[in-house]
Amino acid sequence: MAKCDICEKSLVYGIKVSHSHRRANRTWKPNVRRVKAIVDGKVTHIYACTRCLRSGKVERA
Repeated sequence: MAKCDICEKSLVYGIKVSHSHRRANRTWKPNVRRVKAIVDGKVTHIYACTRCLRSGKVERA
């Protein structure tokens, strides 16, 4: 469920490279929080990343 409802930020896939240059697949997850916010005049639970929370894109209830 790691997806922001505001900016649509989700999983990012890449390759982990060790010091000896061995490669392995990995994922990066966004820092998503479940918060109560005002959406269309109603209080509801949404998933928002911390960047959206900090920048004021989410009006908290």
